[in-house]
Amino acid sequence: MNRLVTFLVLLTACASAAAQTFPAKPIRVIIPFVAGGSSDIVGRAIASKFQELLGQPGVVENRPGANGAIAAEFVAKAEPDGYTILVGSIGVFSINAALFKDLRYQPVRDFAPITLAVTTPNVLITKPTLAAGSLKALVEEMRKNPGKLSYCSSGTGSSDHLTAELLKQASGTDAVHVPYKGGAACQTDIMGNQVDFSFQNLGAVTNYIKANRMKALAVTAKARHPQLPAVPSAGEAGAPDLVVTSWQAAAAPAKTPKDVVARLNGAMVKALRSPDVAERMNQIGFDVVASSPEEFGSFMKAEVERWTGVVAKGNIKPE
Repeated sequence: MNRLVTFLVLLTACASAAAQTFPAKPIRVIIPFVAGGSSDIVGRAIASKFQELLGQPGVVENRPGANGAIAAEFVAKAEPDGYTILVGSIGVFSINAALFKDLRYQPVRDFAPITLAVTTPNVLITKPTLAAGSLKALVEEMRKNPGKLSYCSSGTGSSDHLTAELLKQASGTDAVHVPYKGGAACQTDIMGNQVDFSFQNLGAVTNYIKANRMKALAVTAKARHPQLPAVPSAGEAGAPDLVVTSWQAAAAPAKTPKDVVARLNGAMVKALRSPDVAERMNQIGFDVVASSPEEFGSFMKAEVERWTGVVAKGNIKPE
């Protein structure tokens, strides 16, 4: 028994010492999508501060494919030492688990949460010629003409698709889903009066709304957004259950020591709240959250449960 106690004490001491010397080499920041996207922007912003805050550089690696699952599985199976971390989206950390039955990683089981980095609401946009001028009027139009209106998304299972599905389920209405490969084509067809409505990330459509190239009926947030102060929140528009954000977060492999996770969280929170990074995030429509690991863990679990319910009720299948 004494030998076992001694062994456990030494093991704890070694783990503590390792955490105190962490990091002793560069940290790999794995991005599950191509360069230039939201996860890439956030991941690079965080990694750019590692040398200053941790004394070691962050090395960004883009590993796109399979809706982010390739990178996520790679990190989930990496050594849990804090030197390989994942910066990814709502899709990687929650929607994939709801959408894909054969997913080779499970977010809640396979990751040690580090921080919920940023969030951004979606905006309910419509083509310029649509008669409905409010969320309530749009729902009434959908009820009068079931299956007649169309909505586009950046792809099946995307946050904008599932937000529209959530609206349909909450209001008991129906509309035709037109999936695109990315949000840009969807936005173009909204402006061209080819599709009736969509939910798109606020930062992607703010300038189009201000130029009157599309209409905005609601922001999927608890309060109005400063970039679109004239657009009502979901609650004001009569749909309090339609509070939805797209988000970016960071995680390490499960079983990464808590002291190491705490070090990474401290650096990421400082990076995200630094004036230059915070300004950059705000410019592209992101609200900096910079949560604790525990807060992100609870949030991720709730998001997986929420979207699993929406996917199941809508009988949504991946493309």
